[in-house]
Amino acid sequence: MKRIALITSGGDAPGMNACVRSITKYCLNKGIVPVGYFDGYQGMMENRFQELGFTDVDNIIHRGGTVLGTARCEEFRTVDGRKRAIINLKENKIEALICIGGDGTFLGANILSKEMNIPVIGIPGTIDNDISGTDHTIGYDTALNTVIDAVDKIRDTAGSHHRVFFVEVMGRNAGFIALNSAIASGAESVLIPEEHTDILAVANDLKEQNKGRRSSIVIVAEGDDGGGAREIMNKVSPHMKEYTLRYSILGHIQRGGSPSAFDRMLATRMGAFSVEQLLEGKSNCMIGARGDDLVILPIDAAVKIQAVPDLSKLKMLHNLRTMG
Repeated sequence: MKRIALITSGGDAPGMNACVRSITKYCLNKGIVPVGYFDGYQGMMENRFQELGFTDVDNIIHRGGTVLGTARCEEFRTVDGRKRAIINLKENKIEALICIGGDGTFLGANILSKEMNIPVIGIPGTIDNDISGTDHTIGYDTALNTVIDAVDKIRDTAGSHHRVFFVEVMGRNAGFIALNSAIASGAESVLIPEEHTDILAVANDLKEQNKGRRSSIVIVAEGDDGGGAREIMNKVSPHMKEYTLRYSILGHIQRGGSPSAFDRMLATRMGAFSVEQLLEGKSNCMIGARGDDLVILPIDAAVKIQAVPDLSKLKMLHNLRTMG
């Protein structure tokens, strides 16, 4: 194998650069030319690429975002769009492809592999941690720590002004960030997509917890069925007229920042491991982390199965509340 292409696709995640660095350096040390396509599948269709060398990936391990860029590419979902990408890959003599991203990225890679008959390896890079088959995705740990830091600061204001804060976090339709940040930040309640939200029950629970304190933090996952933080606050407000309610939407701050040590290590290991798997003849696989071990599993499984957080943690959070 002489030429391996790599892309970062979907939402950016801290640690993607560490993964690009690892793939590039591992390839070069094995005598393989790593070819980076810019802006994911969009760059693949437009044939925007660069053969990567050691100097191209120097001093990027600590940087958030992705030096290759990323884009949401609707055109790649069409047969004609993929045909353009396949022509470019063939002209550039690409023999395998490594895709760093989430489930949408994996779906595109899986289809491309079948249409072009090219080996593909997927590396889970998303702050949402919603990829089945891996305990951790690249970027999740950093995003979780960013949320916790923000909630710690909001709690100072909530306590000073005796307010109830509804803090909205990312995660799309999965509650990993919300649930685990709620536990780690000591939040009084959490609302996640995996559990139905009963507005009256939320209000009554907060009033019971707030007797004598009048300040609380409620973490709201952006995909919750009751709505976002602002909508939840407005729905709860008529039932809590004696309280001052506020909301905060953390937004894209959760995506940025220097990756944590954990994400740098995970990304570096997954990058090198992905090249190893290609050299061993593996294809249509995703790299996953199970405990301290890296594993491979069919990319089909990652696309079809929705990852779900450990809902037993909700019971633990319930038993840690301050009542009365």
